[in-house]
Amino acid sequence: MTEEKTGNPVSASYTHAQALEILAAGRPANIKAAAERVLDTLGGVDVVVNRTGLAMLPLVDTVRSTAFHLGEVLVSEAHIRVPDRSVEGYGAIVGRDLEHAMGMAVIDAAIAADHQAELILELLNGERRHQENEDRQLLQKVEATRVQMETF
Repeated sequence: MTEEKTGNPVSASYTHAQALEILAAGRPANIKAAAERVLDTLGGVDVVVNRTGLAMLPLVDTVRSTAFHLGEVLVSEAHIRVPDRSVEGYGAIVGRDLEHAMGMAVIDAAIAADHQAELILELLNGERRHQENEDRQLLQKVEATRVQMETF
C-alpha cells in the first residue's frame, strides 16, 4: 500500500516569498502562458489593482547599518481576488509589464487555493533552473575578467 501525499506540493517545495521571487524574475512568456492555463479553470476573478507606478528603492548602508532610499523604480503590480475559492493573489515586477504582474497574481492565487499545483510546481522548478543557469553563465563571464593581483 502506498501512502498518499497530502498538502500543497508547491508550499512543500517553496516558501511564499521564494515562489514570488521566482515568478518575478521568471521569463514573462512562460509566466503568462502558465497563468492562462490556470485561469481557464480557476473561476471568476475580481481585479483589485492593476497599475504601474514609481516605488522607492530602499537600501541599507553596510557601514552605518542605516536605511536610505537609493531612488525610484518603475513597478507594475496586480492584486486579484477569487471569490469562489476565497483566496487572493498578488504580483509585482520591476518594469512596465502589467501582463506579467497579472500572471504572477493569478498563479499566486492558484497556489493559495491549491489549484493546479503540479503545473505550477513544474513552472517554478523550470524557472528556478533557468535562473540558476543564467546566474552561473554571468558568474563565469565575471570570473573571466578577474585579474590576479600577483601579476602586477
